[in-house]
Amino acid sequence: MVREILHCDLNNFYATVACRDDPSLRGKAVAVGGSKEERHGIILAKNEIAKQFGVSTGEAIWQAQQKCPSLIVVPPDFKRYTYFSQQVRRIYERYTDLVEPFGIDECWLDVTGSRRLFGDGVTIADRIRQEITAEQGLTASVGVSFNKIFAKLGSDLKKPNATNVIPYDRFREIVWPLEVNRLLGVGPATERKLHSLAIFTVGDLANADFEAVRLRLGKNGELLHRFANGEENSAVLKTDFKYRPQSIGRSVTCPKDLLNFDEVYRVFLRLSEEVARELRREDMEAHSIAVHIRDNRLQVREFMTGVDFPVQSAKVLADEGIKLLKRSYGFEYPLRSVGIRAINLRDYSPEFQLSFFDDRMRLIKQDMLERSMDKVRDRYGDGAVVRASLLNDFKAFRDQSPSTLGRTRLSL
Repeated sequence: MVREILHCDLNNFYATVACRDDPSLRGKAVAVGGSKEERHGIILAKNEIAKQFGVSTGEAIWQAQQKCPSLIVVPPDFKRYTYFSQQVRRIYERYTDLVEPFGIDECWLDVTGSRRLFGDGVTIADRIRQEITAEQGLTASVGVSFNKIFAKLGSDLKKPNATNVIPYDRFREIVWPLEVNRLLGVGPATERKLHSLAIFTVGDLANADFEAVRLRLGKNGELLHRFANGEENSAVLKTDFKYRPQSIGRSVTCPKDLLNFDEVYRVFLRLSEEVARELRREDMEAHSIAVHIRDNRLQVREFMTGVDFPVQSAKVLADEGIKLLKRSYGFEYPLRSVGIRAINLRDYSPEFQLSFFDDRMRLIKQDMLERSMDKVRDRYGDGAVVRASLLNDFKAFRDQSPSTLGRTRLSL
């Protein structure tokens, strides 16, 4: 039986929420952006009117305003985005319990088993779009296809506020002429590798020699070759399915350049508290770590290493992170942003046996201390317990938005 998969994508989500909440913005070029004063002034989202002026996500606010002098830039409101995301998912759940989020504003739905109750995929997609607009004042584009990859492609190809179908018997006609970068999983680096094999369209990829693609791109090449041939068949996961993260990280753009390792260490320690807290929530531990830096020339570098023992402690994460950075970076230029990431994650395996090694006993005590800090913060807020070394830095970090205090949970 051919499945019926929907991909629902809320159009220009952040900007649309801003216009919905403030009617005076309607009919104007609007973008959601970070703070220019705190040096993360980039465009996070834009509405259709701003898009017509060439405003693009990720560019600096001043660049966007050169393209569109009338552009209105509003700050992000992540509480509102989370609220509307949850409300829209409740609409999806009227039709199926197979709802898999793909970011805050996108979800896959498997409505194969819902057709007898609600009609075919197109009928369900149109009903969902109408209910989202009527109840939440937002719009959505919905792709309908027989697998997740082509359902997402369908929603991408027809925006805004539309239903688009890529049926099984016509996918080659619709998909194969498209540029290969339209396929999920083909970023700029992968696109360059495919071009080196004279692969420029999805059809080129589908008909390319499998071994040549695999040798050039490895496991990712195998997946992309299957995607192009319509052979992706992964299940849409239930709403209550809990992802196991492959990595957990935090990064921040600092209000001032970091000039030495002591300053970097304090930032690492604050970021590591967030990382370690989430590791404990997920009941996982890190067997490797990675650090990310961007200097004042905007050059980005990342270093990673294994650790001698499983890590779940913020202090240990920060200590190992700064050791790695000192080994790898000569501090030729001041640093504008830094990040730290726990990688090679595995299920937490506590070892309660007695140890005569000071380091092991120190780690046990550190773990107990941080778990106690978690309980206090969960009850009274993040500011209830602050490390003495971070007292002066706490307010600056507390005021950072999720757009700058970045989160990395899944490596696709």
